[in-house]
Amino acid sequence: MNLSHIEHIGIAVSDLDSAISLYEKVFGLKCYKIEEVKDQKVRTAFFRLGNTKIELLEPTDPESAVGRFISGRGEGVHHIAFAVKDIKEQLRNAGESGIRLIDPIPRKGAESLDIAFLHPKSTMGVLIEICEDEKSNS
Repeated sequence: MNLSHIEHIGIAVSDLDSAISLYEKVFGLKCYKIEEVKDQKVRTAFFRLGNTKIELLEPTDPESAVGRFISGRGEGVHHIAFAVKDIKEQLRNAGESGIRLIDPIPRKGAESLDIAFLHPKSTMGVLIEICEDEKSNS
């Protein structure tokens, strides 16, 4: 897989507003965007830290993936996202390498990125998201 950098770290939270306040007041970061991703049933908030972002994820439905994560494990690191070019090729290569794909084809995620998840059972217990900003490939 050809990764360029860590795009973001996703952190599951129960209360987005409280989490935003914590990251702004305690860590001195500034939330630059809040967005609802309806098909993933989450509200997200983004912070920049150098070339990496932190994405806070609040479930809008307790049966969503993030809702089930919080119910089973509590709040905390949910996933790590890597930036890639040609996400379709990266997915094909990952699948051919024996990686179990949650998303065999990319879909739209927050910030209009093309995203796909790799199953943690084939990535040593870590939920991996790969992201491609199609604007950067134009």
